[in-house]
Amino acid sequence: MHGIADYSYAALLTAAPKLFGFENEKSASLLCYGLGGGALLYSLFTRYELGVFKLMPFKTHLAIDLASNIAALAAPWVLGFSQNKRACNTCLVAATTGLVVSAFTQTDEMPAIADL
Repeated sequence: MHGIADYSYAALLTAAPKLFGFENEKSASLLCYGLGGGALLYSLFTRYELGVFKLMPFKTHLAIDLASNIAALAAPWVLGFSQNKRACNTCLVAATTGLVVSAFTQTDEMPAIADL
């Protein structure tokens, strides 16, 4: 289930500036593109059912999730777009959703490729 959430999160966050009408808010748009693209990239390399290359341990993936979602919670104020309600709320909802998904994820590791 976490893999489905990851790929959905990546697609939705990357499309968010256009979907929610804040394309002109450059820092918020770049944040969404970076978080979405990054989530896609590290999901592809994670050792879990939906990982393509299965190189990165799942616990490392979860640590990246945690760090990026905490950063996204602070981003509207740190990057100066807190006055843009659409951009701010998108970041806060995405980060909170990411934290909740991670909190309910089982952390069982798949074996490394060399162990298969």
